[in-house]
Amino acid sequence: MRYLYGEPGSDTGTCAAETLPVTQSLASTESAPHTGGRFSPGLLLGALGVVYGDIGTSPLYAFKEAVRAASGGAPPEPAAVLGAVSLILWALILIVSIKYAVLILRADNRGEGGIMAMLALLGARHAAPGTWAGALLVVGLVGAALLYGDGAITPAISVLSAVEGLKVVAPGLAPAVVPITLAILIGLFLIQNKGAGFIGRIFGPVMLAWFCVLAVLGVAGILHAPQVLTALNPWRAVDFVGHAGLHVGFAMLGAAFLAVTGGEAMYADLGHFGARPIRVAWFALVLPALMLNYLGQGAALLAEPGAIENPFYHLAPDWAQWPLIGLATLATVIASQAIITGVFSLTQQAMQLGFLPFIRVVHTARDERGQIYVPAVNWLLAVATLGAVVLFESSDRLAGAYGIAVSMLMAITTLLAALIARRWGYTLAAVAAVNGFFLAIDLLFLAANSVKVVEGGWFPLVLTALVATLMLTWRKGTMLLEAARVNLRMPEEVFRARMAKDPPIRLPGSAVFLSSATRGIPLHMTRFLERSHALHERAVIVTALYEETPSVPARHRAEVRQLTPDLYRVTLRYGFMEDASVPEGLAEAVRAGLLPVCFQEDPTVFIGHETIIPTHRVPGMAVWRENLFAFMMRNAERTGAFFCVPAHQLIEVGTEIEI
Repeated sequence: MRYLYGEPGSDTGTCAAETLPVTQSLASTESAPHTGGRFSPGLLLGALGVVYGDIGTSPLYAFKEAVRAASGGAPPEPAAVLGAVSLILWALILIVSIKYAVLILRADNRGEGGIMAMLALLGARHAAPGTWAGALLVVGLVGAALLYGDGAITPAISVLSAVEGLKVVAPGLAPAVVPITLAILIGLFLIQNKGAGFIGRIFGPVMLAWFCVLAVLGVAGILHAPQVLTALNPWRAVDFVGHAGLHVGFAMLGAAFLAVTGGEAMYADLGHFGARPIRVAWFALVLPALMLNYLGQGAALLAEPGAIENPFYHLAPDWAQWPLIGLATLATVIASQAIITGVFSLTQQAMQLGFLPFIRVVHTARDERGQIYVPAVNWLLAVATLGAVVLFESSDRLAGAYGIAVSMLMAITTLLAALIARRWGYTLAAVAAVNGFFLAIDLLFLAANSVKVVEGGWFPLVLTALVATLMLTWRKGTMLLEAARVNLRMPEEVFRARMAKDPPIRLPGSAVFLSSATRGIPLHMTRFLERSHALHERAVIVTALYEETPSVPARHRAEVRQLTPDLYRVTLRYGFMEDASVPEGLAEAVRAGLLPVCFQEDPTVFIGHETIIPTHRVPGMAVWRENLFAFMMRNAERTGAFFCVPAHQLIEVGTEIEI
């Protein structure tokens, strides 16, 4: 990373009397980069490990829970087994294959996916509260918050279901299942600060082996009861659910939905791999392997109803049980790592789009932008995940807590995708027919999962409510804070007039004033000038903005305006998947000739340190939310550190602001 120290061979002499146009940008100095479609065996293998880790481990628990729900705890009847298999297979085909793989992957924001990308596509980031767009933003933020609930439950149920294989091969070890699960999860969270690089290198090959094993076990099971293939007829599912009664049907739908949890990762990880590798991996390997395994588990129950205790492990011969437990545990750790990494990425996007305060982000690899570690989120997620294991103790009980967050997220995704399709020009009739069909399915599964609220569904909903409250409070608080700044900020014209009338003492060197706005003079700059009656010989006001696109080409990074002969305003623009570095941005502007070379001379950087005073006197939020916002402000990452400014260059100027 280059800071403003000057580079070898560069001219770091004093400023020449340069004259700039009123506004210049880097767009005139570079050509646009060319990006094409991405597809390679490496991306295909990576997609197997990261995208499909969660859904790929669902056979460990999804079918078992669906059959138990269908049979009400009694030995499963053939009709219940075939109905459960059919329901799971067609859920995979309709929800994951058609809705996500074919349709939702098209709603990309310059190659990036996920809820935040959808909000950016809809332009909801700057929506005013109380408007239709504002309501849409709230819905989108709730969808983002649901991922945190999913992130806490997925590692717990995945690892727990794998370790529960010990109950099959060594029943005496049953009491050790929870402690072993806790030990594995603690180790997983402890190594997050090392980065996902090492684990990432084994993601793909291990998951490739895992899906091959799923397919082989499934084929072996089908050979014992080929009549299970009749479950490929969707009428098996419709007929059973229709005749089982409302309570049993809903319970079975809610349990069968566990088989598609993790399908949302297709869209969330779109930017890492691209649509084509994700689709090819799904249709060529993942979907066939999952379908074969679910058919095999169904066949195992048709041949031996007593295998309902754990039909997945009953597919394997005795000699393969221990190796299968080891492979399953490794696969679930990989699935857990993928969801943890996804939560880190979502947190970074939320910060950069202004929905969460700046918190410390550690880059664990110099050459990989996506490999990040967020300590605060890691340990909060660890507490929630370990708490879920201790609270629920088994994958059967955790199944009651799992699914409701994902079903709500999928319904929100379908709704937002419909609005994007309308914005892209698709007719209302087409959008209503296609998205309406899938929304009806989503709402049906959501209704089925809603009956789990008492059983444990409250757990991810509580986590969602906490995160959504933080996001909405931070966004509203920053809006109130910016409104207060606008009233206190001096207009540029007034500042120039005062400088001409009463010139300040000139300090040697250059100064950089970080500002949150692209107009007006920053509060800390006027405060410094008022109290010291001095200003540096050369100064630049810098604003770093995050745009609603994943990345901003370097040629559009900087825009420079000259306010006075020795005062400039620079606006640096970054995408929500990029890291903003003020030193690098200014260095780019200097190299492009938009700023004098002297701004590479180790300038003093001034930032504002604002103390929030909650009060009833100023209209805003409820006082408890204002106090929460003030707490978040106090504990946020330092602005200078977030924008990569060396600490020895920084000077903070304090201001108290009432909201």
